[in-house]
Amino acid sequence: MSVRLEAPRAVTELTRTLEDAGFETWAVGGAVRDALRGIRTGDWDLATKATPEEVRRTFRRTVPIGIDHGTVGVFGRDGVLYEVTTFRRDVIPLGRKAVVAFSDTIDEDLSRRDFTINAVAWHPLRGELRDPFGGQADLAAGRLRAVGDPAERFREDYLRVLRGLRFAGALGLDVEPDTWTGLVSAVSGVGGLSPERVRDELAKVMALPQASTALALYAEANVLPQVDATLRNPSSPADFQMVDHVSKRRPLLRFAAFFLAVLDEPVRSDARELLMRLRFSNADARRLSALLRAGARPPEATRGTAGERREWMSGIGRPFLRDAVRLWVASCRMGSGPEGMEERRALGAVRGDLAGAVPLTATELPVSGRDLLELGIPKGPAMGDQLHALLRAAWYRDDPPGREDLLQLVRDGSVEGRDVTN
Repeated sequence: MSVRLEAPRAVTELTRTLEDAGFETWAVGGAVRDALRGIRTGDWDLATKATPEEVRRTFRRTVPIGIDHGTVGVFGRDGVLYEVTTFRRDVIPLGRKAVVAFSDTIDEDLSRRDFTINAVAWHPLRGELRDPFGGQADLAAGRLRAVGDPAERFREDYLRVLRGLRFAGALGLDVEPDTWTGLVSAVSGVGGLSPERVRDELAKVMALPQASTALALYAEANVLPQVDATLRNPSSPADFQMVDHVSKRRPLLRFAAFFLAVLDEPVRSDARELLMRLRFSNADARRLSALLRAGARPPEATRGTAGERREWMSGIGRPFLRDAVRLWVASCRMGSGPEGMEERRALGAVRGDLAGAVPLTATELPVSGRDLLELGIPKGPAMGDQLHALLRAAWYRDDPPGREDLLQLVRDGSVEGRDVTN
């Protein structure tokens, strides 16, 4: 079957170079799937009969992306790095990632793929569409169907459970009944996947325009407790919509919105162990932990006195508060009524403190330890107590005192440890 698809010129050139060298080559993967849906994408992959070594000998500018799995990165004339992978077949399905061997035909390569919509190849030179499993028809029907026996496909690699839910959510597909049955029966295998693969798959969900659709399918398939025992299904799939209200350009904030929907309060308060199990970096785990402590909505402390609000803000830390505010904005967009109005007032107060001159740590005070030394306060615990008391004085006054005001408090003996609040 001949089909006209629009591919970058570099894809055609790479294909021609490999074909001229005697290696059958096809475009495969998400770019072909999206092109059949009328969506242009620059993420084109090629599958070829050439082995990785033959690909590297054929092109001058290559990168060994995944030689063990047959993938070599090749730079096109447009400067884009394209993945070129040798035709493959599964030898030992392990449930985590199959051991593969190289193959000689595109048909055998397509037969090892997960879903029919991904088992379609297109020849950039001849315009031929190779679709042995009816992927184009499934796309047109809005259907996600496994290649061959669904149970076998999922047993080969349990990550396909998560991939299937993502594809269904991202493309608005209905999961074909036998495929859904096979998927649900394989959910228990997700717990055996490496944390890195699960985290990376979750990151792809967070990048979707409407991540909540795929996440609702996660809940329907009851896959979250398999990802980690601390994760639970939300009381309503609508709880995931907060993720959609956070910009895709802030993936870590989207993760925070997701975790807020699926973690109970005790785990939110100390989520670092969970985040490390999922192999987040130390920096990302610190940031996410702070955001989870801040919560999905402005907490009670932000709705009390100015001092209580600022003391709570100090505990979260200025570097994380702006992100917390972004999460609260996303939450407020979903809320209405008296509670929503109260949250908006608290949100405005926090924003005002962040924009103003209110110090949140002792290092932000307009006075320093050197100033206190000149006033006779010795180094050590006494100085630390004085600085903290001055900080509280700044928090609990409607108009935060300036440098001279704070120094006068010390001269007058009006600052005694942690007791000054007015």
